[in-house]
Amino acid sequence: MTSGALARVIRQAADQPGGRGEDAERCDLCAAPVPADQHRHLLDTAADQVLCACQPCSLLFARDAASEGHYRLIPRRRLRLAPVPTAPLGVPVGLAFFVPRADGGVRAHYPSPAGPTRWEPDPEAWRETVAHCPELATLAADVEALLVNTVQGREQHWIVPVDDCFRMVAVVRREWRGLSGGSRVWPEVDRFFAGLTERRD
Repeated sequence: MTSGALARVIRQAADQPGGRGEDAERCDLCAAPVPADQHRHLLDTAADQVLCACQPCSLLFARDAASEGHYRLIPRRRLRLAPVPTAPLGVPVGLAFFVPRADGGVRAHYPSPAGPTRWEPDPEAWRETVAHCPELATLAADVEALLVNTVQGREQHWIVPVDDCFRMVAVVRREWRGLSGGSRVWPEVDRFFAGLTERRD
């Protein structure tokens, strides 16, 4: 996903503490109002953009990885994992997310005060990580991620939709102060992870 697509979702997530003003959203495909309880996102793989979608459009345009459609419904699945050895992936910080690509590669992103920074892990290291944690083989390319927080001894590893990753990036951008982050950012990151709940749909 391009930095432009990431930036769009991050700006939306940062509109207000705790998330976006979803009640005011409209579907990017048909312009219909989108109630908060029906709000979904699609990834337009052709334009590399994240789109807001109403329920009818999300059902109409959702395609699985094997289809020829270029709209991908961003899933809602969340799954907490046992600790995953991510050090071999070479990401220099403990708070990061890893998005698999359709070609078998992976892109890592980690949050910063300026937004997400991208990292290209070694493909063989990613394959070894997947071998260690078979659940990672079920990640939907481009729209699901491995989200990791190992800052200061934490051991939090989740399979999440990419929306959750963007919300986490927005938290860091909103709360970061000074060179080291200040006293507010890490309690807010902890609150973000504490708010994640497992769901299978």
